[in-house]
Amino acid sequence: MAHYLLPILFLIVYSASVEASDGKLSPKFYDCTCPKVLSIVKEGVAAAVKKEARMGASLVRLHFHDCFVNGCDGSILLDDNATFIGEKTAAPNNNSVRGFEVVDDIKAKLEKTCPAVVSCADILAIAARDSTVLLGGPSWKVKLGRRDSTTASRAAANNSIPAPTLNISALLSSFAAQGLSLKDLVALSGSHTIGLARCTSFRPHIYNDSNIDASFAKSLQSKCPKIGNDNVHQPLDFQTPTSFDNLYFHNLMKMKGLLRTDQELFNGTSADSLVEKYASDSSKFFKDFAKSMIKMGNIKPLLGSSGEIRINCRKVN
Repeated sequence: MAHYLLPILFLIVYSASVEASDGKLSPKFYDCTCPKVLSIVKEGVAAAVKKEARMGASLVRLHFHDCFVNGCDGSILLDDNATFIGEKTAAPNNNSVRGFEVVDDIKAKLEKTCPAVVSCADILAIAARDSTVLLGGPSWKVKLGRRDSTTASRAAANNSIPAPTLNISALLSSFAAQGLSLKDLVALSGSHTIGLARCTSFRPHIYNDSNIDASFAKSLQSKCPKIGNDNVHQPLDFQTPTSFDNLYFHNLMKMKGLLRTDQELFNGTSADSLVEKYASDSSKFFKDFAKSMIKMGNIKPLLGSSGEIRINCRKVN
């Protein structure tokens, strides 16, 4: 009997690895090599979000900012070293992206359970899903099998991550460069139903733009003056900033988007109809958000023998 089981076990492991090396991620990638991966990540995310609800939004954002720079490869987690200046100090990330310690804690637990098996890039993908669910949003099967990059680029991060000051045309170009559509842009922007933004990010919109509710702009100007208070934070969805719902889209229809990039989604273009659709049908928003997160998570992953499985997410092996 044992002789028959060996080839069967080999085929199970082999089929999962072949899926990844063939350029396909699979929800079953770790079923044999690290069956506890999903529960370990979920526990780590749950503890972090319980401690600070905002961390859920931060973990979703980490995955987004990772994938938009040379693909979903965990490069955002790398500290600077003698070879390169990493992405953490790029303009879209500096003093802004957070959650690194949460990833470190999860990785440490995974290394005890299944050493050198689970990539940091995959941890980010799972943590983004778990954070969304914990805050009341949709779930989806996370496709796995990404490997970690051995380099990072601050210049690439500066060029690839869309700035909060972009107009709809520039946003569409930025997303199209990653193989993402208008629907993906609007659906993924819906993640702004949770989290906060810094004064430096929304200052241009509240002082320079006309497509904003006057009283809303005035209330924000009292907290974010033209000079100073750069690190004051305001909720992206002022109604329910720690609940994943569709009120973000309602806010846009009332001209109460916090960032210029938010309000650009409802500003007389083809994006308007999607905003209206998601505002009237939260289930449609949830469904499309899940689809777009899967699609985003499949941006240029390192597969097979490319990259490595980092032991410490902050540095190459």
